[in-house]
Amino acid sequence: MDGSLNLVGLGLAAIGPGVGIGLIFAAFISGVARQPEARGNLQSIAILGFVLAEALFIITVALAFVL
Repeated sequence: MDGSLNLVGLGLAAIGPGVGIGLIFAAFISGVARQPEARGNLQSIAILGFVLAEALFIITVALAFVL
């Protein structure tokens, strides 16, 4: 029973990074639509935010399988 509860928690924990990544790229698209010349700067910031959000989810996956 404990293992299945960990996986339920993992599924719930996937919601946070999913929403975060959606917000990151929505802001990126909005920013590029407003100022196309700032695309390079905005893209590097968006990718950094994506990597950080995914890193938190990967840590969550590791904890779900360890516990």
